[in-house]
Amino acid sequence: MSRSLLTVILAAGKGTRMRSNLPKVLHRIAGRSMLGHVLARAKSVGGDKLAVVVGPGMDAVRKEATAAVPDAAVYVQENQAGTADAVLAAREAIAAHKGDLLVLFADTPLITKETLEALIGELDRGAAVAVLGFYARDPGSYGRLLTSVDGTLLAIREAKDASPAEREVKLCNSGVMAFRLDSPIAVLDKIGNANAKGEFYLTDAIEIVRSQGGRAGVVVCEEDEVLGVNARRELAQAEAIWQRRAREQAMDEGVTLISPETVWFSFDTALARDVVVEPNVFFGPGVTVDEGAEIKANSYLEGARVGAGARVGPYARLRQGAVLGRDVHIGNFVEVKNVALGDGAKANHLSYLGDGSVGAKANIGAGTIFCNYDGFFKSKTEIGEGAFVGSNSSLVAPVKIGAGAYIGSGSVITKNVEADALALERSSQEERPGWAAKFRIMMARRKVQASGK
Repeated sequence: MSRSLLTVILAAGKGTRMRSNLPKVLHRIAGRSMLGHVLARAKSVGGDKLAVVVGPGMDAVRKEATAAVPDAAVYVQENQAGTADAVLAAREAIAAHKGDLLVLFADTPLITKETLEALIGELDRGAAVAVLGFYARDPGSYGRLLTSVDGTLLAIREAKDASPAEREVKLCNSGVMAFRLDSPIAVLDKIGNANAKGEFYLTDAIEIVRSQGGRAGVVVCEEDEVLGVNARRELAQAEAIWQRRAREQAMDEGVTLISPETVWFSFDTALARDVVVEPNVFFGPGVTVDEGAEIKANSYLEGARVGAGARVGPYARLRQGAVLGRDVHIGNFVEVKNVALGDGAKANHLSYLGDGSVGAKANIGAGTIFCNYDGFFKSKTEIGEGAFVGSNSSLVAPVKIGAGAYIGSGSVITKNVEADALALERSSQEERPGWAAKFRIMMARRKVQASGK
């Protein structure tokens, strides 16, 4: 039987090494804040109750947490006195909870669902407390996990408090811990601050639990999963790791990435089977691409849906609200914003389609502009099925082009056009025979006179 899970997420760190006015945990990876990633991961393993611990004045972090999870409880750690002190800031939630307790860090956004499930699984195997560890390439200042011959966790020693022999240990503490205790508060309240930093270490809970007869277990993960982000370089490292995982998952699920390292995903990018993505494509948040579509090189998509068999690019931009039906073609240097295009519609060259709709099998000629903004309000352009808009046309919204209508090239259309009608808006062409030759002679004489020769 599944147990209720309370996840306490520690987000109080200011992150001064980020050199930013933005709180550290609000910096983004793949279009989502680090805090958002950790909240989502907690929910993915059954975290039915969430508590986020923030520092004083971190209203932006509070807002981010409750926007992502409206029923998340937010607590303030008034004094930065260590990890146990931070967890105890959520005392009210912990004391009221009957079930497991999971402690995560908002600046450690790369832990996988499978790893957290393994950590909780260690509790199912009888551990009263389970710690997530990793073998560090450079243990340095990490806390060390001290284990017995059979792998039981005996203690966690912070680097500054470790003996020379303990510092030789390469199995390190990530800080992520899970508890299955009758009273976590009773254990946390026993933690003292008799250490080099004078702080209350959550890691001391291991020896307290063991002294009460409880078993402490260790689950080992890859070091990349527990990368803590404290500086811009680490943020870039975390982004690179996240993107590599996303690319590999996409290809495993049947997506062709011609040059994987040049394609960038967002946290919610959804690509169906047999989608082909050419080099240098960026997916912003909110993009779904249906089966068999092709995204050509150097395109940028955000907030858009691409239908099955559609073709986008090269050098195309799909913005928020772009909805492409089946087999739609959006070509080079075409920008689409808040426009739905019906099945088989085409806009192959050098156009701006903003606010409106394009019917099935309509054709939008090169250089067409939806003139959607008058300086105060935005209005819609509606193009019917099978309509043909000639090149270099400006459609001044609000305007409707009927099904099957033709718009002559170079027209500025300001009035509705009936179905199957031809609309032209041009000045009469005037021709003056011999004018160009006379003009060249005249200008050549002026040039000689100006040069003084």
